[in-house]
Amino acid sequence: MCGICGEVRFDGGSPSVLALSIMGDVLAPRGPDSSGVVVRGNVGFAHRRLRILDLSDKSQQPMVDPDLGLSLVFNGCIYNFRELRAELQDAGYRFFSDGDTEVILKAWHAWGENCVSRFSGMFAFVLHERDSGRLVMARDRFGIKPLYMAETGKALRFASSLPALVKAGGVDTSIDVEALHNYMTFHAVVPPPRTILKGVRKLPPATIRIYGKDGRFEDRRYWDPPYRREAGDGEMTRGVWQELVLDALRTAVKRRMIADVPVGVLLSGGVDSSLIVGLLAEAGQRDLMSFSVGFEEANGEKGDEFVYSDLIARRFATDHHKIFVSSGALMEALPGTIAAMSEPMVSYDNVGFYLLSKEVSKHVKVVQSGQGADEVFGGYHWYPPLVETNDVVSDYGKVFRDRSHAVLGTQLSPAWIAEKDASGALLEEHLLRPGADTPVDQALRLDSNVMLVDDPVKRVDNMTMAWGLEARVPFLDHELVELAARIPPEEKLRDGGKGILKDVARKVVPSEVIDRKKGYFPVPQLKYIAGPYLEMIRDSLQSQKARERGLFRQDYLQRLFEKPSEHITPLRGSELWQVGLLEMWLQSQGV
Repeated sequence: MCGICGEVRFDGGSPSVLALSIMGDVLAPRGPDSSGVVVRGNVGFAHRRLRILDLSDKSQQPMVDPDLGLSLVFNGCIYNFRELRAELQDAGYRFFSDGDTEVILKAWHAWGENCVSRFSGMFAFVLHERDSGRLVMARDRFGIKPLYMAETGKALRFASSLPALVKAGGVDTSIDVEALHNYMTFHAVVPPPRTILKGVRKLPPATIRIYGKDGRFEDRRYWDPPYRREAGDGEMTRGVWQELVLDALRTAVKRRMIADVPVGVLLSGGVDSSLIVGLLAEAGQRDLMSFSVGFEEANGEKGDEFVYSDLIARRFATDHHKIFVSSGALMEALPGTIAAMSEPMVSYDNVGFYLLSKEVSKHVKVVQSGQGADEVFGGYHWYPPLVETNDVVSDYGKVFRDRSHAVLGTQLSPAWIAEKDASGALLEEHLLRPGADTPVDQALRLDSNVMLVDDPVKRVDNMTMAWGLEARVPFLDHELVELAARIPPEEKLRDGGKGILKDVARKVVPSEVIDRKKGYFPVPQLKYIAGPYLEMIRDSLQSQKARERGLFRQDYLQRLFEKPSEHITPLRGSELWQVGLLEMWLQSQGV
């Protein structure tokens, strides 16, 4: 619900107020309602606020508690803050505000590192201890809220977006070769701690990092659920699993209703968002606003799913808003969409969420959205082939990777080819680590904890916050995910995928939105690139900047320019859009 940034000096110097101001200005769209800066000694914090909870100035940030000797900047929402506040009050703590920010301060003082395990919500926060000089960073379990870092000499800067760090200067903006390998292999996903730029890193999800006064730090992962069956799970009937999932979903949706402003919902018309609407209605949400977006068709491919979103809107009597985006409007929005990306992201959903968020932000400040259901409940087509695999690393790579290491060597210029298959090594590291019973469990764990974080989760945060809109994702409630991780894979893979979730959905929403071909956020013009879109990408890839950078072989680019619609990745993405988007994003950042 905000933008945070700061600078800490480990050499006894003072933070740059100018750098704080520049970063804060870049983050202004994330928090258009107010701002604040606090500089004390070697630490400077800045904050941009989007007022969601405790609309008064009492919850203004950066928040300083002089009695406890703690200062804090925080982005996100702690859904169970009222319960934690009551517990802290019983322990003798007194509060001067009514929001969740102060609860983090008191919780850290009371429980130390263990406080993050008690938070239900999405968060990125940085806290400074006056007396010890320690600096604490933490990020929520799924990295829903971002936290980027850059070291400049003896100073550490952090921000809610990568562009804020770049704009403040002093950052190494050269390309990270292994990150480029990930980008080209995993349809733009660059897992933490890397980013596409050498000089910027990101705190991994579910991680708490503590810096000493000398700048040295230690990381601790505080959440890593097992993807295994517990004792007694084998005797659980399908009906029992259904009831457990439905109860957990009700709780997840209800938690995310907490706000001092109205909460809407992004309604695609698919099972996931439709189920959220149904549960919100069941929970008594009145005058619920729902929002859908659609695009012009291209190459015979339809660009909207309004027939299904309309059905759900009528069924639950929502105040429904449909946004139709013409080809001209889409083209006009692309520069803003690309500039809003903290990192280059190739999914066509980006422009859809960007334009949808622009409209939604005129009506509400908070929405619930359906991201995460496919990764948590097994909705993707690459899971069933893994049921019988004897080599999960190889077989996952065959269905998920955009291209092999060998093929990538024919597309990147020699100077940019990683010596080893960095992406294959990453798959092996994550898939084969202990804690998952079956190959499908291994893949679900990887997708939920790695691929999800730096694709759909990041995409939704970037595009909604570009317009001062907070998106909440109930399918990533950590207790729901812990439950889903225990459910046998066959219960998830049934019925074309997400079988157990579809069972639950039938109790809430019409079957028409369940018993249909799986949909996605279609933007056909960016899949079948032609006309002005082709010209825009060609101009970018043939610009002086691009030629000096020399990331791609010219013969490869020429093949893409000649027949762009023939070069589609295994996951239905345009190769030309993938390489062009990277160059356009770099240029948008002045790199």
